[in-house]
Amino acid sequence: MPIRQAFYGWKLVAALWFLDFLNMGFPLYGGAVINTYMLKEIAMSRSTYGLGFTLLNLLVGLPSIIVAASILKWGIRKTFGIGAAVILCGALWLALFASKPWHYVVGFGVLIGTGISFGTIVPVSTAVTRWFREYRGRAMAVALSASGFAGFVGAPLTNKILAANGGNWRQAWEVVACVAIFSALFAFTFVKESPEALGQIVDGKGDQGDSAHAATTNRLVTKFAWTPKEAWATRSYWLIVIGGIACQFPFFFFTAHWLLHLKGAGIAASDAAWAMALFSIGAVGGRLIGGWLMDRLTTRFAFMMGLCCYLLGSVLALNVNSHALSIAYVAAILYGTGFGWTFVCLNTATAHFYGPAAFPKLNGLALLLTGVFCSPAGFIGGKLFDVYGNYTLAFELNMLVVAGGIVALFFATMPVPPRIEPR
Repeated sequence: MPIRQAFYGWKLVAALWFLDFLNMGFPLYGGAVINTYMLKEIAMSRSTYGLGFTLLNLLVGLPSIIVAASILKWGIRKTFGIGAAVILCGALWLALFASKPWHYVVGFGVLIGTGISFGTIVPVSTAVTRWFREYRGRAMAVALSASGFAGFVGAPLTNKILAANGGNWRQAWEVVACVAIFSALFAFTFVKESPEALGQIVDGKGDQGDSAHAATTNRLVTKFAWTPKEAWATRSYWLIVIGGIACQFPFFFFTAHWLLHLKGAGIAASDAAWAMALFSIGAVGGRLIGGWLMDRLTTRFAFMMGLCCYLLGSVLALNVNSHALSIAYVAAILYGTGFGWTFVCLNTATAHFYGPAAFPKLNGLALLLTGVFCSPAGFIGGKLFDVYGNYTLAFELNMLVVAGGIVALFFATMPVPPRIEPR
């Protein structure tokens, strides 16, 4: 009698978690700390500094359709390898050649951003969508929570390393290059394309409609095999995209300028680094909350609730000062929670509404569009600072964008499948 192979899906989630930890956490969160040291040696305006983050955020989303095509043509594993290779090139460019502002913009904004696009969100979320249905939200939350842990570890650790070695930011980028090499080797060893590739089935148990949780899943998750063209014709898809803009615009601004905002308020660099670390921890908690709710609650309500964290976080951020560190810490946690919560909702919503077959292209386009609309956040925030000398209008703009997202998502109901014509 043949021995039944244990379901690989949860082991895959662990592997995806580690890849997200490596490919996004260190280049992005660690890079945010490294760049503040680079700024001391390579003189540039705040708007140029923000432009690096703007391009990174743009290129995390802009190539998403190409990433989806790569997954469909070459598979998830090779797509991870492409991402690691591009991150490696960006880290080496910054470590070995960067000496002018445009070097920073190309290395961090273009190369690191493109590598993150190929090495994180789309391949991770596609793999989860293929392997899970009943517990898709939780699996997505766990897999995408890694960058939060990396931020909690990477931001203060990177700051300590740079403080100890005299601010040698080139050495820090060399560490990121080594991480990229390891991530490629890890992906080729542990990533599996689909349950069918191992002779298994989704969730490891098939469609069990007699359980209470399965009944909830059937209410929240479509069984119709949507095509991308059919999905793009629905109103709900575009409302999800608007919700995605509300999810990512405040995040893109925050990662570029939060440390500078705190230092400008008189907060010490070490305390500011911990505030960024708490932001990362908040993002982990937010992902887990959002994933759990996506398995149990109507998609639009789970999404809207997460966006409310941004509103409260912005109010607190406007009142940050050196005599009340707790305000800075709570604001960072709320921003992290809001991003983690809504980012899981964004990446799970298209899977729930339209199914795994259409997911790579639908999610890829959603990330492309949100990247295009949200990537200017870092530049806009820097420009507002250059003009007014503070970030007040930038945080107020975040609140306005979030409010628009909440209104749009209120109307993002489960789409009705198109009528199937008789043959």
